[in-house]
Amino acid sequence: MRLIQHPTFSIFKQHLIDYPTPLNLSYLWGFGSLAAICLVIQILTGILLAMHYTPHVDLAFASVEHIMRDVNYGWFLRYVHANGASMFFIVVYIHMFRGLYYGSYTAPRQALWIIGVAIFLLMMATAFMGYVLPWGQMSFWGATVITNLFSAIPLVGDSIVYWLWGGFSVDNATLNRFFSLHYLMPFVIAGLGFLHMIALHQNGSNNPLGILVGVEKISFYPYFYLKDLVGWVGFGLFFSFFIYFFPNMLGHPDNYIEANPMVTPAHIVPEWYFLPFYAILRSIPDKLGGVIAMFSAIIVLFLLPFLHLNNTRSSLFRPVGRKLFWLLLADCLILGWIGGNVVEYPYIQIGQSATFFYFFYFLICIPVLGYLENLFINLNLNHIDG
Repeated sequence: MRLIQHPTFSIFKQHLIDYPTPLNLSYLWGFGSLAAICLVIQILTGILLAMHYTPHVDLAFASVEHIMRDVNYGWFLRYVHANGASMFFIVVYIHMFRGLYYGSYTAPRQALWIIGVAIFLLMMATAFMGYVLPWGQMSFWGATVITNLFSAIPLVGDSIVYWLWGGFSVDNATLNRFFSLHYLMPFVIAGLGFLHMIALHQNGSNNPLGILVGVEKISFYPYFYLKDLVGWVGFGLFFSFFIYFFPNMLGHPDNYIEANPMVTPAHIVPEWYFLPFYAILRSIPDKLGGVIAMFSAIIVLFLLPFLHLNNTRSSLFRPVGRKLFWLLLADCLILGWIGGNVVEYPYIQIGQSATFFYFFYFLICIPVLGYLENLFINLNLNHIDG
């Protein structure tokens, strides 16, 4: 009885058991809890892998092979961790696009969305540094190319690059820094995830209708716990399919070749979840312009709550906005496809067109369409009142 009355238990009960949840939530709302599960999996497998990994340029590649061949169930740990990063991004991308479709970024949930984008940005940094750790060909050259992008920044660019490298090239100091930060950042993400949940529970969950009042609510447990459980089981089967049958499908074969600074791969590409942003980077012919465009593609997500001027949240009631949303989704898939192709005709032109539409959607379509829809609604209301 004393345990039940303890403040810690009552907070747990309030936020995870008795939390009032809109009755009309679909399975798409289960991807938030799936993201938390992915983070826990990554942290646990990462800690176990770190016990056997050696962050040294002469030993890193061999230590990964040692994990795969000699450590009991090391192959399983590595495949879960490597594919878990892809699963994490799949879940987060679906979670973000669901938020975009149903307007979960609008008032009063601006802080919720901004914290979520910050988590996404840290995920990208963590995944990039983790990709370097196996010290294969794509690891080394990916680190070289991406870190060199900062040299385009006027005045301080070279200093930033040398600071990232810990010297004058991608070498042992770089690997040590990336390993340390890769180990640390998931715990920072976990802290932001906790803030994300607090921001969510402060104003309550959004719902498919996008309305704040008039939606009946029920306790999260047991109703939505069981609904989420269905998603967890389905996700587990999907995840297991890759681990046991196609563990290297989402990776690059060149990363099974030890890093060699004297041999440049024919086509340097990042992991698949970076490809849309990589395509935006390459679509701008100027190096500095490409770097600005790539980072702007993420910054615009932070600004989204302030660009949305429409009083209606959900795309269910915005037919034009709904069509534009599906065009954005198709555009992001095209950018991902372009990012994995060589820089030549017609991929350059397609990438530039897709990049233009990406920014056009967020900076022009969303505010202008919101203004026009509000104007149309007000005119209709005035007509009815008249």
